[in-house]
This record gives sequence, structure tokens and C-alpha cells, in this order.
Amino acid sequence: MSQTKVTLSELLELSAEWAQEAGALTLQHFGGTLSAETKGDGTPVTVADRAAESFLRERIGERFPEHGILGEEFGETNEGASVRWILDPIDGTKSFVRGVPLYGVLVGIEVGGEPAVGVAHFPVLGETVAGALGEGCFWNGGPARISSISTVAESTLLTSDPKVLLAHPMTPGWDSLVRKAALVRSWGDCYGHILVATGRAEIMVDPILAPWDAAPFVPILSEAGGMFTDKDGNAGVHGGSGISTNGTLHEEVLRTLSGSG
Repeated sequence: MSQTKVTLSELLELSAEWAQEAGALTLQHFGGTLSAETKGDGTPVTVADRAAESFLRERIGERFPEHGILGEEFGETNEGASVRWILDPIDGTKSFVRGVPLYGVLVGIEVGGEPAVGVAHFPVLGETVAGALGEGCFWNGGPARISSISTVAESTLLTSDPKVLLAHPMTPGWDSLVRKAALVRSWGDCYGHILVATGRAEIMVDPILAPWDAAPFVPILSEAGGMFTDKDGNAGVHGGSGISTNGTLHEEVLRTLSGSG
């Protein structure tokens, strides 16, 4: 099979376009009565999740048949491909089902096993944040930049579900971080990471993340001037957790969460 030559800039443009189109499909189901099934891992899935991922897979397969795809709803195809798309058609399905507008369509692209392109689109809010390594990070077409806040004491700290942190080994560190921060909110799931990338918050802590939950955030945060790592400080999407910061606060946040800061 011949390889389709494509630049990161082109992948960035296409992934943002397709994420927005997939988001439009989810809006057809948003705000009404929608039932959800419970998957084997205990997480919900709806007809909207499956429709959005099917759409993205179709677009990718038509344009780049040699690329791999890993999606939350339909697993992996073309395993071992040098370019792999990682899809979360609705990140925040529990919020989506309840009519909360903070859910997002997430698209990440790995090249040679490394995160290179990321898109987070929020259909109800009309927001798209997209970044690619060396190409910048963009918020609705303009530059996305982290905040310049330099102390945790001035920061806004976010997480998805405080209940999860109460039952997690990092609980003592989380409690310390909460006491240090100026403002603590649960504007969570993918939206929390994007609030950091766009300078509206400084710290987002997710103790448990699947690869599709984390897929866009390394290129988005790094190109916006911040950092995204797992709880051990490793940049990537397969570490099982995710910490976004404005960069300046990252080491202190990791130390505090580990109980050593």
C-alpha cells in the first residue's frame, strides 16, 4: 500500500475540521431524552458516541487508509501503523447525557509513537482548541496561551471528579494542593485541560485517564506554553493519569501530589 505524504500542518487542519463535523452530529442528540448503555468498564455510551466515532473513522479511512486508528468505542485498526489517530467521540458522556455543555470531541495523532497533533472541540460552546508540534496552538483560530500566574497560591485548580481523588493514593497530596490553591473547581473532563491551555486556569488533575481521554493534550499544552504529563512527570498519553499546568507550576504540582512538596 502506498503511503500518503502529509505534513503536521495538514493533519492539524483536517483533524480540526473533522472534529467539528463530528461534533455537529452529537448536537443532534444533545439536550433531549437520551438513554445510555453501560459498557464493560462501567462507563456509559450513547448512539451519539458511536455515530461520531464512526464518522471520524470513515473520514480518516477514506483519506489515509494506511493510518492506524484507536478509538474508545470501536477499538484499534491497522495496529503498528507509523501514524495513529486516537479518538474520543464524546469525552464527558455522563455530562452529555445530563445536558451539560462541557463535553468535547477529542482527536489526537501519534507519529512514530509520539503525540504530534491534538484537537479538542466543544460543540455546544462553539470552541475548538487545536495544536501540532512546531505549528502552534490555536483557540478558535487565534493563539492559545497559558496564563502567567507563577504561584500555586494564585492558581485555579481543577479536577473532573473529587470523589475519585478521595479514593486515590494521591489523596493526601491532592488535599495539600487544594489548601494551597486560590480557587478549586470541578470544571472537568477534557474542558479542564483546555481551560489551562487557554489561560483560564492553571492546574488540571486527572488521576485516571485512558489514552483516548489524554490523546490531544501533549501537543496542545506544549504549544500553548504549558505542560501535560502523567502523575510521574512523563509526557505522553499512555501513563494512566494526566496533569496539565501552565508549566511554571508543574514541578511543584507533581511534588505536592506525590506527597513530597
